[in-house]
Amino acid sequence: MKASQESGQDSVVPGRKPVLELLDAAPERVDTVFLQKGARGLEISQIVEFCKRARVRFRLVERVELERLFPGNTQGVVARVREAGYASFEELLRTALDAPLPLLLALDQVQDPGNVGALARTLYALGGAGLVVPQDRTAFLGGAAAKASAGALARLPVARVVNLARALDQALDQGWNVYATVAEPGAVPLFDAPLYTPAVLVLGNEEKGVRPGVQKRATACVTIPMARPFDSLNVAQAGAVVLGEFARRRWARRGQGGGA
Repeated sequence: MKASQESGQDSVVPGRKPVLELLDAAPERVDTVFLQKGARGLEISQIVEFCKRARVRFRLVERVELERLFPGNTQGVVARVREAGYASFEELLRTALDAPLPLLLALDQVQDPGNVGALARTLYALGGAGLVVPQDRTAFLGGAAAKASAGALARLPVARVVNLARALDQALDQGWNVYATVAEPGAVPLFDAPLYTPAVLVLGNEEKGVRPGVQKRATACVTIPMARPFDSLNVAQAGAVVLGEFARRRWARRGQGGGA
């Protein structure tokens, strides 16, 4: 099954390190691990040991069967998994306050699972609290997203909301800040913007950006200043820059004895 054709509740995660990360973080999500006959190495041994310890099924198969599951580079390993469960948005608002970086990342119709996975990886590494995605027109959080996240999606809570604009209203009503990243005149340059947590950071669709109805909920709209003439960064790159600035401000305030 190709990553771009994932459907239903089943998905696959290819590759030795992503499968190890998944087995370590959420073995209950793994249905079966498929190992290519003759595959060798420390990571293969660790995967087998993880499977035995967590009582996860594993099978030795020919290469052609792995290619039917995932036609790209598998490194001799494919895990069949189920799509991650979702937390409620209300739960995320409560638990986010205890995260090292009390920041939720809302993805407004981001379509590429690789971008979602890369953003989840950055968010988790910097101490972020969780992801928020719309119920419709968003990337499938299956194998391709899990592989790009290097295990972060198995650790981060994710809320799927029917209406993102209404969810942001709910956050605002509870005293949260909402920031939207846009590439438009009039937006505040990121490094001059007052960034305070707890906050929701909104990133938009790869082509259309943040929808107007979502953008108007923002406490502030920020843009990444470019030192050279350039069209734009993709959503995963832009998100990494903005998330990094949130984290830098958070740690700087802590070092000065300040609050969030």
